[in-house]
Amino acid sequence: MAEAVAQREENSGSGGMWFALLAILSGTFVAILNNSLINVALPTMVNIFGSTTDTMQWVLTGYMLANAVMIPMSSSLSTKYGSKKVFVFSLSAFTASSVLCALAWSDTSLIAFRVIQGVSGGMIMPIGMSMIYRIVPREKIGMALGVFGIASMTAPALGPTLGGYLIQYFNWHFLFLLGVPFGIFAVVMSSVLLKETPTKPDLKFDYPGALFAIVGFGSLLLAFSKGQSEGWTSFFIVSLFFVALISLALFVWVELGKDQPLLDLSLLKIPVFSISILTSGFVMMGMMGGVFLMPIFLQNVQGLTAMESGMLLMPQSIAMALMMPISGKLMDKYGIGPIGLVGLTLMSVTTFELHNLASDSMHSWMNSILIIRGLGIGLCMMTLSTVGMNAVPREKVGDASPLSNVLRQVMSSFAIAILTVIMQSRQTFHMAVFTDNMNTDVATQLLAGLSGLYTQVGVDAASATGGASTLLYGILAKEALVEGVGDTFLVSAIPIVLSIPLLYFLHKKPKKSPEAPKEQKSAA
Repeated sequence: MAEAVAQREENSGSGGMWFALLAILSGTFVAILNNSLINVALPTMVNIFGSTTDTMQWVLTGYMLANAVMIPMSSSLSTKYGSKKVFVFSLSAFTASSVLCALAWSDTSLIAFRVIQGVSGGMIMPIGMSMIYRIVPREKIGMALGVFGIASMTAPALGPTLGGYLIQYFNWHFLFLLGVPFGIFAVVMSSVLLKETPTKPDLKFDYPGALFAIVGFGSLLLAFSKGQSEGWTSFFIVSLFFVALISLALFVWVELGKDQPLLDLSLLKIPVFSISILTSGFVMMGMMGGVFLMPIFLQNVQGLTAMESGMLLMPQSIAMALMMPISGKLMDKYGIGPIGLVGLTLMSVTTFELHNLASDSMHSWMNSILIIRGLGIGLCMMTLSTVGMNAVPREKVGDASPLSNVLRQVMSSFAIAILTVIMQSRQTFHMAVFTDNMNTDVATQLLAGLSGLYTQVGVDAASATGGASTLLYGILAKEALVEGVGDTFLVSAIPIVLSIPLLYFLHKKPKKSPEAPKEQKSAA
């Protein structure tokens, strides 16, 4: 502990603190950018490898599962071997696996290399955050985490646009090779600028906890990611939930009896830390609504390409990235109360407003709403996490970081699964309403008019009627999707609104000065 404090004071006094933060930031940026590049490439890669969408989806799912199950182990490994050593090793393995992914010769090999990449990438974010708390003084932590949040927001902003550009003008190999120079830079920076943390070489690794964590969290996230495609009541999904429930119950039982647990669940006894995780989890659930729904709306309704969608969504992410360091500085000065209230209010109002999306909505209107929403997210995202971590004793930060990360990842996966179900069910509902409410005479007139357009270009009567029916159904289906997306935005605003009252329990009220009564007494 004394060594860590001395190191922190040395870094903050010499300016090395910010160089160390830059090294951690570069490593985090590499991991997030790589994953955000892949999303837009899956349809193209299905054709390249002669695969199927269900199989190729494992490029994302395999990474996510491997990433999630490694988060709980990051604290024990960094305590045993040193945070710097594990961080640099993770970055090196992540960069090497990026090269392997670029050299993949089949869908199976690509999925295998992505799992390896997920194993190494899962430790980068939690270890990076715990190292920040070791090198940055408490009074500057809000600003530092705000700068750290730039990587979390800038990478997703660049990812879809850059990925679409690489797919359109180059080939899929560059999706993985692009991150290699950044990875090498991050490894060199981290090796030179970071200082090793105190280690406990004799620490026994919690193998039972690791086993139950892998099975439990892996089964839970797999069930969330595959529930919609497999069917929520299918034997496969129900079995996954059952296995997850039993494994996580055993995990909790094992961890509570360990002196050196894989995840220190006793930290949840700290009220501010627990409420911070719950509140930031709610914000993540609300944010996932926009991340998940807007690309669907822009590409499936308005017909934009992946690159055009990324360009339209980029200003929101830039607004988030610019606001994060500002919000950290404001929180250091005013506390979480006013900053969180403004951010959550902006986020909830704009998320609610997006339920008014229409198939012909102007991009200028959408951009205005999304930019304001991005400012709100930037104000509250890292600050909510910071106030919880500040409530944890400094020597326990390395344990608190993976615990909060894995719980937020589970909540985010849960949000995407639930929002998918809501969107599809509401789309089906609105399609049925449109069909039932359509007057027969109106439908006949529409079909006659559309058929006339077909016959004018030389299509025979039977084909014209069939084409008109298909076109009319497509129009109704698109409008039903618009309504479904709008309803889902309405639902995604609910967890954000629910998080506002929780700020009361996070806001630290200023203490009254003890000198005041003495002064008054002497004056009397």
